[in-house]
Amino acid sequence: MKKGNVWALLPIGVFVALYLSLGIIFEYGMKISMGFYNVPIVVIFLVALLVACLQNRSLTFDKKIEVMGHGVGDKNMITMLLIFLLAGIFVGVVGRESAESVAYFVLSIVPPRFAVCVIFLVSCFVSTAMGTSVGTITLLTPIAVAIASTSGFSLALCVGTVIGGSMFGDNLSFVSDTTIAACGGQGCAMRDKFKTNFAVVLPAAILTILLILFLSLRADISPIVTKDYKLIRIVPYLLVLISGIAGINVFVTLMIGIVTGSIIMLSTGAVGFSGLIAGMGSGASGMFETAMVALLVSAICALIREAGGFEALLSGIRRVFRGKRAGQLGIGLLVGLMDIATANNTVAIVMANPIASEMAKDYGITKQKTASILDTFSCIFQGVLPYGAQMLVALSCVSTMGFELSAFSVIAHLFYPMLLLLSVLVFMFVIPEKKIEQ
Repeated sequence: MKKGNVWALLPIGVFVALYLSLGIIFEYGMKISMGFYNVPIVVIFLVALLVACLQNRSLTFDKKIEVMGHGVGDKNMITMLLIFLLAGIFVGVVGRESAESVAYFVLSIVPPRFAVCVIFLVSCFVSTAMGTSVGTITLLTPIAVAIASTSGFSLALCVGTVIGGSMFGDNLSFVSDTTIAACGGQGCAMRDKFKTNFAVVLPAAILTILLILFLSLRADISPIVTKDYKLIRIVPYLLVLISGIAGINVFVTLMIGIVTGSIIMLSTGAVGFSGLIAGMGSGASGMFETAMVALLVSAICALIREAGGFEALLSGIRRVFRGKRAGQLGIGLLVGLMDIATANNTVAIVMANPIASEMAKDYGITKQKTASILDTFSCIFQGVLPYGAQMLVALSCVSTMGFELSAFSVIAHLFYPMLLLLSVLVFMFVIPEKKIEQ
C-alpha cells in the first residue's frame, strides 16, 4: 500500500486559497457583480496543476505527463465529457422559453392561493427537465416576483421557493452536470443513482409543499395575471425525462431530445435552420469550461494519488468517521466543504469524486449511493450559499424588476434544501439500510 503524504494535498489547498481570496476581493473589495463567478477558474486550476507537477521529484516530468494522461483518459471521464457536450446541445436546441410555458399553463388552471405551491412544483419539473438550476431561476424568478407583487405573498417566500425547486432538479435531472459528474466519476448508471436519490428527496419535497400550503392558507391573496404559453415545446423535456427514468442509454436519451426538439422548434417556426445550428453550437460551447475543469481536476488528482495524497486524506477520515453510516456522512461533508470553497457544486463533485470513490471502497458503500450522496450534499450546500450563483442570479433578477431583497431573507425561506438535509440524515442514521448488490 502506498505511503500517505499529506503534502501531496497542497495543490488542493492552493486552489482553495486562490479561488476564495480572489472571489472575496472581486465580490466585496472591488464590488464586482457575481464576483466569485468572474474568477478565472480554469487558470486557478492550471496554477494548482503546476504546483502538483513541481511536487514528487522522484518522478520525471515525462512520467508525470504519463500519470496525468492515465487520469484524463479514464473511461468514466471520456463518458462524462461526451454527456456534457450532448446535454449542452440539447439545451441549446430546445431553448428556455418552454419553461415559461409550463409555469403559465399551470398557473392558469390553479387557484391563486396555491400559486407558491405551483411555482415550487414547476421549478422542480423545469429544473429536472432542463438540468440547470441557474437556468430555471433565471426563467422563473420574474414569474415569482410577479406572483408576489400581485398576490400578496412574501417576495422572499416566492424567490426562496424557486431556488429550492431548482435545486430539486439540479440534484435529480439526467441532463444536470452534477448528475453527470457524480455518476461519471463513480461509474454508476444514472437510473440507479436516480432511484437511490429519489427516495431521499421525495419526503423533503412533500414536507416543503405542506409547509408552503400552511403559509399560503394564512395569507391574504389577490388574483394572479398569467401570459400565453405553448405546451408543444415541453415535449422534448418530457421525452428526456421519461427515457431517462425508463433506463434508456443516456446517449440515446439525449439524442431523442435533440432530434425531437429540432423538429418541434423548426416546425413551429420558433427558430430557423441557421438559428438551430447556432443554438447547438452555443449550447456545446456553454459546457466547455465545465469539461476543461473536469480534465484539469482529473490530471491534478492523478498526480496527488501518485504522490500518496489520497492515502493521507483517507487515513485522517478513517480516524474521524468510523463505520459505514459515518463514512457516508464523511463523503457528504467532503463535497460540502469543496462546494463552500468553490461555490460551484459541479466543480465540488469533480474534485471530491476520486477521494469519495476510495472512501466508498473502504466503507463498502455502493457506487449509486456514493453518487447520490455527492450530488445531494453538493446541492444542499450550493442551494443556501449567499454567494452561490443561484442566490446571486435570483437577487439580480429581483433587482432588475425594481425590487430589493437580501440574501439572508431568502435563506430563511429555503425550506427545500433544509428539509433535504434533514431527510438525507434520517436515511443515513435512522432508517435501516437495505442490502444492495454492487
